[in-house]
This record gives sequence, structure tokens and C-alpha cells, in this order.
Amino acid sequence: MTLKRVLAFSGFLFITLLSAQQKNITLEDIWGGAFRTEGMQSLHSMENGQQYSVLNFDRATRTSSIDIYDYKTLEKVNTLLSSSDLEGISYFMNYTFSDDESKVILTTKSESIFRRSSLGEYYIYDFSSKQLSKLSEDMVQEPTFSPDATKVAYGFENNLYVKDLTSGEVTQLTTDGKKNSIINGITDWVYEEEFSFVRAFDWNSDSNKIAFIRFDESEVPEFSMDVYGQQLYQTQQVFKYPKAGEANSKVSLHLYDLESNKLSELNVGKTYNDFYIPRIKWTNEADVLSTQYMNRHQNELDLWFINTSDNSSKNVLAETDKAYVDVTFDLTFLKDNSFIWTSEKDGFNHIYHYNSNGKLINQVTKGPWEVTSYYGFDEDNKTVFYQSTEDGSINRSVYSIKINGKKKTKLTKTVGTNYASFSADYSYFINNFSSATSPPEYTLNSAKDGNVIKSIVDNDALANKVAEFKTSKKEFSIINVNGNDLNMWMIKPADFDANKEYPLFMYQYSGPGSQSVANRWNGTNDYWYQMLAQQGYIVVCVDGRGTGFKGAEFKKVTQNELGKYEVEDQIAAAKQLGELPYIDETRIGIWGWSYGGFMSSNALFKGNDTFKMAIAVAPVTSWRFYDTIYTERYMTTPQENPSGYDENSPINHVDKLKGDFLLVHGSGDDNVHLQNTMRMVEALIQADKQFEWMVYPDKNHGIYGGNTRLHLYKKMTNFIEDTLGDKIERAEEPSTPNSQIKG
Repeated sequence: MTLKRVLAFSGFLFITLLSAQQKNITLEDIWGGAFRTEGMQSLHSMENGQQYSVLNFDRATRTSSIDIYDYKTLEKVNTLLSSSDLEGISYFMNYTFSDDESKVILTTKSESIFRRSSLGEYYIYDFSSKQLSKLSEDMVQEPTFSPDATKVAYGFENNLYVKDLTSGEVTQLTTDGKKNSIINGITDWVYEEEFSFVRAFDWNSDSNKIAFIRFDESEVPEFSMDVYGQQLYQTQQVFKYPKAGEANSKVSLHLYDLESNKLSELNVGKTYNDFYIPRIKWTNEADVLSTQYMNRHQNELDLWFINTSDNSSKNVLAETDKAYVDVTFDLTFLKDNSFIWTSEKDGFNHIYHYNSNGKLINQVTKGPWEVTSYYGFDEDNKTVFYQSTEDGSINRSVYSIKINGKKKTKLTKTVGTNYASFSADYSYFINNFSSATSPPEYTLNSAKDGNVIKSIVDNDALANKVAEFKTSKKEFSIINVNGNDLNMWMIKPADFDANKEYPLFMYQYSGPGSQSVANRWNGTNDYWYQMLAQQGYIVVCVDGRGTGFKGAEFKKVTQNELGKYEVEDQIAAAKQLGELPYIDETRIGIWGWSYGGFMSSNALFKGNDTFKMAIAVAPVTSWRFYDTIYTERYMTTPQENPSGYDENSPINHVDKLKGDFLLVHGSGDDNVHLQNTMRMVEALIQADKQFEWMVYPDKNHGIYGGNTRLHLYKKMTNFIEDTLGDKIERAEEPSTPNSQIKG
């Protein structure tokens, strides 16, 4: 940390300045972008390992450029490409290089489909010929260079296409694609949401074969949402959404050979019923494809190698778990086709090295802590780079270790949250560090010893700006609840008086493997909590059983009973905190979003002697309404586990409501459907329970756009004041829209 940075923090958070010198945070500050951090957009390490590229946007000229910087000096050495030099393009919003960096795909327009998917307008720029060409006149999906940069594959209207960049010829690889029926090479809704990927096709290393997953969703039940918009009659969005226990897409694996123009189906040497293919990836052998097959319960995962020249297959690795096996992106093939894999099989997530036949060579990392990110492998120095919780479960540090498990080196020196981005040759890394008291700082570091070479972006201006506002320290601690040590943070008013009593407002998410108590810089909600603290509330967050980064046993204890142990922990924590002399046990509230809304609803109903109020935003109200992959991973199916689904559904506990309840949802939520709130509302009405609710028209799970977030947070702030507050100034109703508000 620079001297300038130290001085900036000398009075920040830890020492409360006189109130006359500091301003109160407002919702307009939060959602108007006052606390926006500076970062590095679309960072790409160049193939030479000594330079990196960044996407820059000039607001004055409204042009974008790909600029090249030198790692060693951090100085800009070249503008590789600027939209001002391209005819027909005013700006581009993203870029993707070919493997040899001879060409680049430019994104000039993008339309969101679901959380991760989008349709886009794309151009190809050839650096040698300086020629710009449009990939397609249509809005397409997931354009991907072949390894030799001569072709681009992409999806359009549920079919796969390849464009030859030399001739301009387009080849349609599949023809049976049909909306809400057959999808080729692009994931269906539930794979995109729960397996976290959209592109379900992959090029082999010789650029002559494409493997892809085909989704037959014809038997998946449809879900429809009214879209109100501005038109006279509403329209409907209709899509396939498999709810727990219902039919999934039937998946199959296929191969297109571009030399023979032949399409074929690939099979493995085992018969699976009702299964998933959550990952495909070519090995370093051009004819050998790796694919992962998983049973519907998700407690068995098989890694297969398929020789596509003769369609023979070999099951090289089989993972099993009494609860579930996590699917990751951590499979890396080395030059000899041995591979690196991560697993929780010893009780904590660690790195393993297997030979090309799936025989374990060695466990690379081990200990009672978690590997949280695998960064890559330096072949020349036989070194693995990773991020872990070795500095405590709320922190993240970066390490290197030899692939034989020896000579481990801690590369980051600061305690908090560290994220690394390595140069292509693993000689440098750019570290993004933040903590609860330090905004993000990007530094250039040596990958050999981790020493900081130079600061790149420091966000000191933001630190100085935050210091102008009245804020409090976020106090981290451990609270022992139901026999478990749980991570907790607490924010007290800056003028806290231990002789006074304060209302308590709790936040949690609580979903399996999640983490809300983390030593990192403020998100937007943290500024809201600071605002509430200065209005006279104590704000607390507790990560209960079922959350992540403390080992598999702690995480998987909630198996088959989502909402039982997590709710018990929140109620017990609230009771325990209520015994503190400075907390008013009669004024305790809780809130959450999505899984957190499911939790806050249950906490208010089941803990009606503890919680006075709750806010539930976009909540799941019965796991019967949620999707197959996520829900069945933790609950199996409703047919197998009806009591697990029903005994912890807040809909079935509305009769216990005594306090104040605010229920919020977006009508265009494709993820947690408005159905959840509507069924809750009906149950509350029939139980003759009074409550408040708000539906935001056409807004998705994030409930944002225009003035929406500001409106939502004013509504929640006012509800907190009405139910927990004592002579606290009420937030004003929203006035003019603020176009800067983002989700």
C-alpha cells in the first residue's frame, strides 16, 4: 500500500470524524454511481507474455480502442486497434483474439437473452490485411475462432454454422434446430443458469472437428410470462423450464468433421438414463475429446475420453459423493495429456494431478482449507498457480506450488481478497486486492515471489470520497451458534453508545456453498447498510451452516432439507445477538434476495417470537417451483423427498406470521418465477394475514433498469423505518428517473 493510500485511510472507517465534517450517505448517492470503482476492462495477456491489452473507451469521442501495455513498465506502447479507424463501426464493447492474435472478433451490439446468453452483432478484423468484415447479417451467438484462426463457428436460431474467413463461405452444420424443441451447440435455460455456460461446442486442436451437445427439449414443460411493455395488448415470453421432478432436455453428444462434411453422434461405453453432460473439452490430442457425464442426482460424475477417429471411449475418472459432486471449469490438459483436476474428495476442495489414463499421480494441494480458484500451470517451471482460503475462510490469497506438491509460495502479501490474472508465460500477474477497509487496487506482481513491481489502479480517489461520508467499521468476528463457529460481520452506528439500545437488521443469502461474510471492498448493499447504521440501526450478517469455503461437511449438512438448518442458525443468531445489552430484542428484522428471500420468509414465520419484520425479494417460496439441476442437486426430486420440499416451504408456514412482511418480485423473472410470490400471496390471504407487497413490471431477477433500483431501496428503507425505526428520518419517494442505475 502506498504512503498516499495509507494517508487516505488514516481517518477512514476506523476513526469517526466530527459529524459536521462528514455527509450522510443517501440512496441517490448509492444508486447514482457516487461510489463506483475504477478497474481494468477486458484485460488480455498477449501471447508474448510481456504485454497485455485493455479495452478503453473515450467518452469525449465515443470511440473504443484495444491498447497494448508493457508489463514491466506498465506504459502504453501501442494502440492495436481503434474504432475511429474502422469504417462502419463507431465503437465496440468487447473483443476476443484468435489464439495466434492475428485476428480479433469485435462485439458492436448485444441483446441479452438470459443471465449469461446474448445475441450479438460481430465483426472480424484481420491485423495482417487490415480488413474488417461482418461475421453475419444476423444477430448470432457465441462466435468462436478455430485454433488456426481460419474459421469462426457460431450459433443462430438453434443451429450451428461455420464461416470460412478466407473464402467467406458459410457452412450450416445442423438443420434440425427449432425454438423450444431442438438446440444445437448452445445450452438450454437450465444448463446456462446452473452449469454456468452457454457455448456447448468446442473446436479440436487441428481446427477440423467440432464437438457439440444437442438438447432435445421437446418434452420439457413450457413456462410463460406476460410482457406488458408499452403496447395495448401484453405479449408472452414462452420458454422451456424444467421444474424439480419434471422432464429435462434429452442431451446427446455430436461431432462435425469439416474435412468430410460428416455429422455423427458420439457415444461412451456406458448406458446412462436421465443424465447431464455438463462439460465437453478437447484434449491436446486432436482426435480425443473429453466429456463429463453426470447422473440426475448429481452424486456421480464420470470423465470420459472419446477417440473420435473410431468412437471408442475410456472412463478415466469417476467421482462419487453421498451428497453431490460440484462441476467446475478446472480441467486442464498438460502437454503429455495428463491432466489437472479439482475435487472435494478429501473433505476440502483441492488440486489433483492424473496421468492420461486417469491414474492419480499425486494430490498437489492438501490441508483444512479450500482452493477457491485454479489459475493455471506453467509447463516450463512445473508450477501450479491457485487462490485459496489459507489466510482464513473470509480471505483469499494467491499461491504457487510445484506440481509434485512441494515448494509452496505465498504470492500475495496483503490480507483480504486477492484475485490474480497471470501473463501468458506466467512471469507476471496483475493482482486485484481489496478488503473491507481498502478499495480495489490493481498491482503488477512478480509470479516468482509475488513482490509488487508497480501499482496500476489504486482507487485512492474513491477512498478519499468515501471518507467524506459518515461511515463505520465493518467488524468481523465469530459467533458460536448451534455448536458451530459461524463467520459474522457487524456494522454499528458511528456514534454508537453501548448504553443505548438499537434495532437489529440482519442480512443473509445462505444458499449452498455461498459466502456473504467476506473481507472485501463494499458492494452497493454495503453502502446501504452504512446508511442504515448512521440512521440508528445495527446491521449484521451471519453465514450459517450450508454456506461455503469451510469444507464439504459444513457445506453439505443441509442436503435434502434446504431451509432447515440455515433458518435455525439465523433464528438462534438473532436470539443470541438480542441478548446483547445494546440491542433491542423486540426490534429485530431480517432480509434477503432470492435464496435469501426464501430464508427471510422462513425466519419470520418460524421465528415469530424473534423477528419483528422481514423483507423477501424475489424469493423461492417452494422448491417445487424451481429448476431441476439446482434443486435436485440438494434435494433430489419432490417424488423422492416430498417432506424435504414441503416442511421447509414458507408457503406452508404462513399461519405463523405475527410480524411485518414485505414481499417483492419482478414480473419478468425468468429464474425465480413470479409464481413463487403469487402462491405465497394467496396462502397469506387465505390465512388472513396482512402484509405488504410490490411487483415490478417486466423486471427480471435482478429488478433493475431506469429508476427501479432506487425505487426498490426507498421502499425497503421506508418499510424498515416503519417497522423497526424510532424517530428515524423517512426516505423520500422517488422523483426523477436516474439512467445511471445498473443491476
